[in-house]
Amino acid sequence: MENFIPLSIPNFEGNEEKYVLDAVHQGWVSTGGAYIVQFEEKLAAFLRVEKAAACQSGTSALHLALVACNVKPGDLVIVPTVTFIAAVNPVKYQFAEPVFMDCDDSLCMNPEKLRSFCEIECELQEEHLVYKKTGQVVKAVVVVHVFGNLADMEQIMEIAGQYHLKVIEDATEALGSHFTDGKYAGKMAGTIGDYGAYSFNGNKIITTGGGGAITAKNPSDLDYVKYLSTQAKDDALYYVHNEIGYNYRMTNVQAAIGVAQLELLSEFIQRKQKNYDTYQKCLKKIGLPQLLEFRQGTESNKWFYSFPIPKECAVEVRTLIESLQNEKIQTRPIWGLIHEQKPYQSDIAYEIEKAKEYSRCIINVPCSTNLTEEEIERVVHALQRQLEGKKEYESIR
Repeated sequence: MENFIPLSIPNFEGNEEKYVLDAVHQGWVSTGGAYIVQFEEKLAAFLRVEKAAACQSGTSALHLALVACNVKPGDLVIVPTVTFIAAVNPVKYQFAEPVFMDCDDSLCMNPEKLRSFCEIECELQEEHLVYKKTGQVVKAVVVVHVFGNLADMEQIMEIAGQYHLKVIEDATEALGSHFTDGKYAGKMAGTIGDYGAYSFNGNKIITTGGGGAITAKNPSDLDYVKYLSTQAKDDALYYVHNEIGYNYRMTNVQAAIGVAQLELLSEFIQRKQKNYDTYQKCLKKIGLPQLLEFRQGTESNKWFYSFPIPKECAVEVRTLIESLQNEKIQTRPIWGLIHEQKPYQSDIAYEIEKAKEYSRCIINVPCSTNLTEEEIERVVHALQRQLEGKKEYESIR
């Protein structure tokens, strides 16, 4: 009987158990302990930055970044519509409002539409970008590196500089992705903007179970972020708090898992690349479309693989996902577009076009770091079976 092939699962083949038991035996299981410090130092070294601050989740990292960027109630924050909703929800935590931006062919934010929104819909007033229709200040832009694919950071940073916008990089899916050419050659995802956010959820390239981290262009800003993440203690002995803080610090047990996972990260990235190449070879051999490629001038961690349903195949995403599930293969759509979700339908959505096209034709296929070549071949042949006989002249898109 064939085994079930999951979409993306954690891989514990290193020192995870050893380090966790060590943390437990030491009695350091909460938000203090040597493994947290070690995890932050090793992560910073991998990212080639001075400091990193570990926190509870990628969502908390994004929230802390918005607080540090001084996003206030009523401010506008530009966000993508092609993303997981956790990239946008923290904007509402600050009682600010999102402005949804379309994607380009990388599935990341379209910089041309970002520029157009700033030029046409807004105006600069005393070094603040103001939305003409309401007078609200546009404070920041959250850029998501979707599925490990890097956004066009050269254009986005240039636009942000011109219009005095803070840039928060959501690198929750892109740990290890980096630029190989251009202005940011050698720079890792999450280390270019004012702040970078990372996630170590169970389906990410490495995991701490639940956990995240934040980086900053100015390393000294991370002292303030850590202060906020530990309930803003101004005097820990006498419980003096001069600001509203959060319980956002990573635990030592999570960090122990993370230290072990970081030891495997380079190997995991190599496996992701190898499996991606195997998919491409198998798909080409039987005449199916190739997986979406990653941006030129970059090296991606290839966290997720995106398969485009052929235009001539009259099969919907939901139908294909359900059919593959019946073959014991887990796949998923890219996401429901966030500007179409009930909590966000009244917010600004600027010229959303390409995102709608991709949401109707992309599925993510299995991509775990322990995926075998035989399993990849099985996925590809299952795709072939489900798409055969379903070709029509009329496009479904």
